[in-house]
Amino acid sequence: MTEVISTDKAPGAIGPYSQAIKAGNMIFCSGQIPIDPATGEFVSDEIAEQTEQVFKNLTAVLEAGGASLDNVVKTTVFLADMGDFAAMNEVYSRYFVANKPARATVQAAGLPKNARVEIECVAVV
Repeated sequence: MTEVISTDKAPGAIGPYSQAIKAGNMIFCSGQIPIDPATGEFVSDEIAEQTEQVFKNLTAVLEAGGASLDNVVKTTVFLADMGDFAAMNEVYSRYFVANKPARATVQAAGLPKNARVEIECVAVV
């Protein structure tokens, strides 16, 4: 049994996919980019601010599914430039203090709307 998770507190999907899917006790969050859902625009061109917005968006989607970042067991971080790793990682580390999920970080040739960072995650509730 699966359930579509959707919230207007995070940007809507810009393609044929859901913000997240809950399957049993697992939530699979689609990648979030740094769009402010109130404006539909990027919050900034700076990687740290973009990463902060990505976490706000992920948090909103997880909350809509009855979870939080504490429930996250795996993340995948996509960076447009691996040179942004240290700045992204500094912000990332503030969101996962006690619970440090498994993670992969890769450089992508291009991200939606030319974002500098995109993060997806899997949570267990």
